[in-house]
Amino acid sequence: MVSKDQRRRQLAREKYARQQQRRTAAQHRARRRTVIIASALAVALAAGVAAFSSAALMGDDRADDRAAADPSSTAAPDPCQTPAKGAPSKAKWKKEPAMSIDTGASYTAALHTTCGQIELKLDAAGAPHTVNSFAFLAGKRFFDHSRCHRFLDRRIYVLQCGDPTGTGTGGPGYTLPDENLKDPKIKGGVYPAGTVAMANSYDGKHDNTRNSGGSQFFLVYKDSPLPANYTPFGTVTGGMDVLKKIAAAGSRPDPQIGSTAPNATVVIDRATVARS
Repeated sequence: MVSKDQRRRQLAREKYARQQQRRTAAQHRARRRTVIIASALAVALAAGVAAFSSAALMGDDRADDRAAADPSSTAAPDPCQTPAKGAPSKAKWKKEPAMSIDTGASYTAALHTTCGQIELKLDAAGAPHTVNSFAFLAGKRFFDHSRCHRFLDRRIYVLQCGDPTGTGTGGPGYTLPDENLKDPKIKGGVYPAGTVAMANSYDGKHDNTRNSGGSQFFLVYKDSPLPANYTPFGTVTGGMDVLKKIAAAGSRPDPQIGSTAPNATVVIDRATVARS
């Protein structure tokens, strides 16, 4: 027969064993959290480095921003509507369109997207070639039914659009000169929230990769550290709430573009430019 004292000792041993098991499990969970946090930081830093390398916003080289893809991203409910019926443009032009805008006038643009309307004020004086091309392409309905294919939400906060192929490799067939790179708004290595700028394929080293903008552009929805290599040609004047709604839905890795894409279905149903 087991005495009361032996029973107490047995219960104490069992309690100690349970405490040890809980302590071991807690240590395991803590180590796992540390690994996850370290991995997340590595992804965030990789995304920043990729963007700084300039390839993160390129239209035709996807390798360097592949590190921005975060396999831990989870899909969020899609806050956007079904795209309007229609097919993306397949048009190409051999050379930049002739100058047809008045650089002394004011121009605005409207992106009618599946997530809401985004309004832009275009800087015709500071970036005449870029604004002229943007107006030309909008008039040709080049942007209509195109998906905003790239979305960065770690250290660099941009939504990239303007490629009818949705792959990050498409363009209008011609290239544009870099412009407005000394705009005081982008001094200090930061493109402020609300900036509209051109993507390009400048590799950060070789001059022969400059002047490589096309149709792809990006909207900055939160201050982003970027070198002054991307032509700023406008400002978001309406629809920052739309961009924040897209941001709230998060991102997902997209092997097709080698980067992250928005979870939201962001499609430009119609793009227009008007002289104001």
